[in-house]
Amino acid sequence: MSKQTTTEIPENIGNEAPVSEDNGVKQNEGADSAQTETDAGLNAASVCGNPAEEAAGKTNAAQEGVGPEETIAALQAELAEVKDQYLRKAAEFENFRKRMNREKQDAIEFANQSLLLDLIPIIDDFERALKSAEGSNSPSQQQPVDFANFCEGISLIEKRLSTQLENKWRLKRFDSAGEVFDPNRHEAIMMEKSPEVSEPTVQEDFLKGYTLKDRVVRSAKVKVLMPENEVRNAEGNE
Repeated sequence: MSKQTTTEIPENIGNEAPVSEDNGVKQNEGADSAQTETDAGLNAASVCGNPAEEAAGKTNAAQEGVGPEETIAALQAELAEVKDQYLRKAAEFENFRKRMNREKQDAIEFANQSLLLDLIPIIDDFERALKSAEGSNSPSQQQPVDFANFCEGISLIEKRLSTQLENKWRLKRFDSAGEVFDPNRHEAIMMEKSPEVSEPTVQEDFLKGYTLKDRVVRSAKVKVLMPENEVRNAEGNE
């Protein structure tokens, strides 16, 4: 009888793909290139460095390089400069304050300058009128004074003054005769009872009242007519 020879076949044969030499070379090359890029990045980071860290390092190095005496000297110099600036500002403010006070005082003292300049021509008119009257009364003058013309000239001067004060300065004179008595505008100098009035009424102006920009600056001094009933009640209360 002949012997039969059996050959065992491995179970995993045919499951694994054959690895060629080309593929192995390519895999090794990819790994080498990745490692090369990583090393290059690390080298670049180590060369460039972090800007914040570099600045902090420089500051620390600068502080470490300056001694306490130099630091104190620098601070003293800075303090002297700040003190000098403060003194300059204080001097400027003091000069400004003095100038403002001086200008304020000048404004107060010369506030009425415009008004006085307006009054000067009126005074000149009065002087001319008085000189004209005096010249007419002198012995060398044969013609006596015409008092009618003199009074008319004085009246024109007074009218000119009143108009100028009212139009330019709003100083207005008001009449009170016939008005109801108002203690804010009138000051009673005399009182007289009358059956013709039912409430206190101004009969006569002794001195005219004046308003400045609608504000009473001088009350009118007047004579007041009082109703008889109020006069009797006032006497009874006394």
